[in-house]
Amino acid sequence: MWSLQQIRRRLADHPLAHIGPGLITGAADDDPSGIATYSQAGAQFGLNMLWTMVVSYPLMAAVQSLCARIGRVTGQGLAVNIRLAFPAWVLFAAVGLLLVANTINIAADVATMGDVLALMIGGNRHALTAALVAASLATQVLVPYHSYVKLLKWLTLSLLSYAAVLFIVHVPWSQVALRTVLPRLSFDAATATVVVGVFGTTISPYLFFWQCSEEVEDLHAQSDSRSLLEHADAAPRELRRIRWDTWSGMLYSNATAFFIILATAVTLHVAGIFDVQTAAQAAQALRPLAGNFAFLLFALGILGVGAVGVPVLAGSGAYAVAEAMGWPGSLAFRARDAPGFYSVIAASMIVGLALGFTPINPIKALFYSAVINGVVAVPLTVLIVLLASRRAVLGAYTASRTLRVLGWMTALLMAAAAIGMLLPV
Repeated sequence: MWSLQQIRRRLADHPLAHIGPGLITGAADDDPSGIATYSQAGAQFGLNMLWTMVVSYPLMAAVQSLCARIGRVTGQGLAVNIRLAFPAWVLFAAVGLLLVANTINIAADVATMGDVLALMIGGNRHALTAALVAASLATQVLVPYHSYVKLLKWLTLSLLSYAAVLFIVHVPWSQVALRTVLPRLSFDAATATVVVGVFGTTISPYLFFWQCSEEVEDLHAQSDSRSLLEHADAAPRELRRIRWDTWSGMLYSNATAFFIILATAVTLHVAGIFDVQTAAQAAQALRPLAGNFAFLLFALGILGVGAVGVPVLAGSGAYAVAEAMGWPGSLAFRARDAPGFYSVIAASMIVGLALGFTPINPIKALFYSAVINGVVAVPLTVLIVLLASRRAVLGAYTASRTLRVLGWMTALLMAAAAIGMLLPV
């Protein structure tokens, strides 16, 4: 019979007690831009895009596991590891494309959040968007890292709203099961573009950089902040924790995306609404079809995951630039101790906000930013698998054959879908 103290110790040592980077990364994947992409997939193709979440889950979880492993084993972010192992032009090309895609994503996310808040409470959407950006930026700069991460973890609960929507609308579950396994699709450029968009917003470069850097942040927050290369005794526990954290976090993410595609498929697609450009538009379209409560749940979910996704987008770009330039960069640092790092965060947020006031329509660019992510993810995935396979980088903790195979499958599948976009419609 275990004592209470033994039970507490075993619970404290269980991997689920230490979930963090994987959960936050998974939730950030379902940001407003992701919601818009999944909504478009459901509205345009109905139940026939549900398979993408089943197929992408092991691929996404494997790549994110590789990123987490690289960060925890080496004690350094992804950009640092790329800089040390590959030519400089490879690193700066990857970071440059990441910043472009992230800034467009931030613009679309904050604009969508402003639109949703205006729908809910009224007011000028531009003013509300500016207020949301100011609040997010202030939180990232002023709130201590340990408190900030706890806040992000609680905000991940907002994803549950998309599962709740399905209790309000009619769902033909037998058809859902059938079309998830046997979708009806035409093999043309339009289908390939949506597939790349869905995979691009699910397996996104900014998530690679973020999760790797958050493993480093969590490592430095511990009393013994040595990497696994320096502290072999911790390896079994930490690698087990990474598996639990990453695979459960990505399951949460992909299940939510599945629910979003399903919710829009059984409402918007059935009603003949085949084109959804924004998450706010999807939420608004649900109102006459599924009622105010469904609209409210969808809208609250957008605000909640936006509050997670926008800081992750800005932070991942800041980590990448700081690591590439050799600057000090950490959310645990005060702004005056890491001015370059926080300048990138501020610039990304401000430029993203400014795009909403220009003739450039960031919302129309949103879906194509997901497509850009899908294309950029191909070479980055190759780099990640190569890094995770090298004993010169990870020592005795190189990735398993299963993870490496899933990583190569990810790169090949996304490359094939990207090539498919070039096919004639």
